[in-house]
Amino acid sequence: MTTTFSRWTKPLLAAAFLLTLTFTIIARAAEAPPPKVLVIVSSENTLHLQDGKTYPTGYYLNELTVPVRKLIDQGYDVVFANPAGNAPALDKRSDSADHFGNDPVVYASYRTFHDGLAGLKSPEKLSDVIEEGLAPYAAVFFPGGHAPMEDLLQDADVAVVLNHFHQAGKPTALICHGPIALIATVNDPQGFVLALEKGDMEEASKLASGWPYAGYKMTIFSTAEEQVAEATGLGGKVRFYPDAALVAAGGEVELVKPWSPYVVEDRELITGQNPGSDELISDALVNAIEANRSK
Repeated sequence: MTTTFSRWTKPLLAAAFLLTLTFTIIARAAEAPPPKVLVIVSSENTLHLQDGKTYPTGYYLNELTVPVRKLIDQGYDVVFANPAGNAPALDKRSDSADHFGNDPVVYASYRTFHDGLAGLKSPEKLSDVIEEGLAPYAAVFFPGGHAPMEDLLQDADVAVVLNHFHQAGKPTALICHGPIALIATVNDPQGFVLALEKGDMEEASKLASGWPYAGYKMTIFSTAEEQVAEATGLGGKVRFYPDAALVAAGGEVELVKPWSPYVVEDRELITGQNPGSDELISDALVNAIEANRSK
C-alpha cells in the first residue's frame, strides 16, 4: 500500500505545485500596473511664417485622438505633458469630419472622446515628468499639427525625453509635423533652426553632427503637402520645410504621394507622414509596445 500511495502522490503533488505556481504568476501579472505612455503636445498656439505672418495652430484632432483612443482601449495609462504645463490648443482646421473619413458619426465619437480627456486639458509640465522619472514609461508619442514647429524642436526637456527612449530602445512614435521634435536632440537646435531659416543646409548639417537619429529611416509631412497647406489655409510660407530639416540632420527621409497614409518603422522609431496615417501609426505603436512587453 505504501508503494502504491507514493507512486500516485508524488506526481499529484508536483502537478498541484505547478498549478499553484501558474496561478500565482497569472495573479501577479494581473496585479501589474498597465504600461504608461507619455503623450507630448506643444505649448504653442501660433505658427510664425515668413514675412512676419502668423497662423493660429495647435495639435490636429485626429492625430491625437485616434492613437490615444487606441492606447486607452488597449488598457494603457496615458499621461499628457508639454513644456509649459499649459492647456494645449486644438487646430481648428482639424476639427471636422474631413479627417475622420468624412463620417459625421465617427467624427462626433472622437470629438466626444477628446472632450473627455481631462489630462489633455491640464497636462503635466514636461520637466516635472522628467524629475519624477521616465523609466516607468513604455513609449512616447508626439501628435502633429504645426505647433511642434514652434517649440518642441528646440526644447531641452524634449531632448531629454527623446534621448532616454532612444537609449532604452523604447517605442518613440511621431506623426505628421510631430517628427520635427527629433531636431531637439541635435547639439545646437537653436543654431540648426536659424541655419534652416536662412536656407543654409550645409551649415545645418554641420550643426547636426552626431545626431542620435542619423541614418534612421523616417517620414514626416512632405514639402509637397506643406505647399498645399500654404496655398489653402496657412496664409503664408513656412520658415522651412519639415522634410528638408530631417534630411539636413541626417535622416533617411521616405515620402509617398501627398495625403497617402504612410508609416516608417526603424528600430525604436515610428513615424507617420500625414494626418491620414493616424490608424497605421496607432497599430504600429501598440504592436511595438506589446513586442517590448513580451521580451
